[in-house]
Amino acid sequence: MSLSADTMELREADIRKHYVAALAMLAGFDHMPRIAAAKRDVRTDERSPGIGTRRRFRSTTPGLVTRSTARAEGVRIIERVESVGGDELPSPVQAAVLQGLRRGLAIALAVGEQFAERTGLDALKRDNLAGVLSAGKSAGFSELLSAESLVVLSVFGNAVSVLLAAHAGELTVEIGEVEEVLTDNAPLALHGALWELDQDISAFGVEDDGRVVATVLAFAEALMRRVEQRAATAPQIAGFTGASWRVEADDLTIHGFTPSRRGKGTALTMTFKQPNEVVGNHIAKYQAMKLSKMLMAYDFDRRLNPFAELGGFIFTFMGDGAPGTGKTTLIQMMAGLISGYCEVAGYPFRYQNLSTDNIDSYQGKSGQNAKAFITSIIDPGVIGFGTIDDIDQLAGKRGDRQSSAGQLEITAVLMESFAGANTVVRGNCTFGMFSNYPENVDDALRQRAGARFLVDGPQSRDDYIDILHLLIGKNHKIPLGDHQLFAAQEIRQAVAASFESHGRPKEDGLIAVWDRTEKALGRLDTIAKLGSYLKAIQEADHRFTGRAIKNITDAVKVRAMDFELPDEWMENPDLFLFKAYDHKVAMIRDMARPITVEMVIQEINRYADSEFRYADKSDEVAIANMVRDFGLTEIAKRRYLESKG
Repeated sequence: MSLSADTMELREADIRKHYVAALAMLAGFDHMPRIAAAKRDVRTDERSPGIGTRRRFRSTTPGLVTRSTARAEGVRIIERVESVGGDELPSPVQAAVLQGLRRGLAIALAVGEQFAERTGLDALKRDNLAGVLSAGKSAGFSELLSAESLVVLSVFGNAVSVLLAAHAGELTVEIGEVEEVLTDNAPLALHGALWELDQDISAFGVEDDGRVVATVLAFAEALMRRVEQRAATAPQIAGFTGASWRVEADDLTIHGFTPSRRGKGTALTMTFKQPNEVVGNHIAKYQAMKLSKMLMAYDFDRRLNPFAELGGFIFTFMGDGAPGTGKTTLIQMMAGLISGYCEVAGYPFRYQNLSTDNIDSYQGKSGQNAKAFITSIIDPGVIGFGTIDDIDQLAGKRGDRQSSAGQLEITAVLMESFAGANTVVRGNCTFGMFSNYPENVDDALRQRAGARFLVDGPQSRDDYIDILHLLIGKNHKIPLGDHQLFAAQEIRQAVAASFESHGRPKEDGLIAVWDRTEKALGRLDTIAKLGSYLKAIQEADHRFTGRAIKNITDAVKVRAMDFELPDEWMENPDLFLFKAYDHKVAMIRDMARPITVEMVIQEINRYADSEFRYADKSDEVAIANMVRDFGLTEIAKRRYLESKG
């Protein structure tokens, strides 16, 4: 692969020269923890003076043959890993883990060395060693040492997660937060990390090789997260975040503190649905099909999607409708399409659903579960599709006394992740929120859905004939009758009619606003008139804020990209998917269509109709609850007076 202009090659010679130091760390060193406490269930064997505890056979893996010089109380990663399972010979998986750790340490040290050269830290180290470091430079020296520590820790976790990705199974291990993050200097930082890794392997990975791999990978992920948090406020870090390195032999590209792990897809067990098996729901089906292909335009080298750059990419959407109208079927269709496209292209695909099982009674755990869900889907090394079914039950509504602490934690995480200060939309993933009762979803969270998919199920006579024929199966000889099967599901014709139906609003409250505006201004055919219509909507519903305008304009941009990427591009990746990023951008730009007044009006009405619909339902629910409460209060008063009489 050719390097981009801002990516430097990390030469193999620069990595291998650190093998000796990396191997020495794995063989043994002493460490007294400063922050973390030793895990109580860490397994350590008692040693008698002069009696060795290593197995009779030494590892024959090239580069791993060494004599441990650590004292009994030291950290010995090689010995810890090779002791798993109780066999006297190290297994191939154990050898791979140790090789991955050694390689990861060497890569981290090599990047740390280049960071020191780029920032002048190497010269400061020489002055300090010679005792000639001036007092005026001591503060900057300390800051750079701290920055270098964060750099090597991040790169170590990053490299290990990529190097061991091929050995990962379905097993996962919860190790908690990494605590022993030291920033005095790079060697001490790595000692602290390896000490905690040794603790985790002993506590979680002693049963078999699979648990060792899962533990090491979990540690690498947790280390990267913790270091990224620390680096957010660390000074002198620009020398690392402003550059990138490429390790060709390991297919590893290091972009600052962004994880570069090699994406691993998930095995899906759901039943996929074909588009013709989704009856009705024309706009929702059409947009889901378009979005599935949009995801495939993601460029893994540039880590960006042309649709995210040009506009028109849907990062979050909400599908709402009555029970039984086809929300689950829509999920099955979209997941099936993306999975099939990824299989052809050889891309890793990851699907995950955040369900009510993720609500936990322990404080903070529900938020952690939600954050883990988000992190898994936004992984830039995969194509991701995350769903939150029945979000009204999962995410709490702020101010609602019925919402549990766990539900409110999930709401906070989703709000920050979908439109927070640190939200980065790369275009490799999308999140769908689905609900039968969207009016019960917190207003601010609901407005973070950039697109609205009304899932209203079959509507016409033809729809009901089609769905009956589809679901009744083939074990019958009932004639079809006077009907052209699935003609009503012809997506282009149906979608065009559906969009045109939004030329006027549908909800009573919005119709009144439309009529007043049109009477005062005439036909809405200029930016000024459209802006006046938006202001009138805001006056009628205070929840119609600037975020709503952004969602509407994003939807308009989607309409400007109102074309389906040809099926041939999905079937033959060389035609589009494997093209260079700039070539993809040019191909997509050529297919874009201009924005029209009709598009803008239709998208304003689609969005505003949904908000008025939610508000009306929400108000009715609130009124019904208040009426019920008043009734119960009256009954309670009557019973109380009767008991006193």
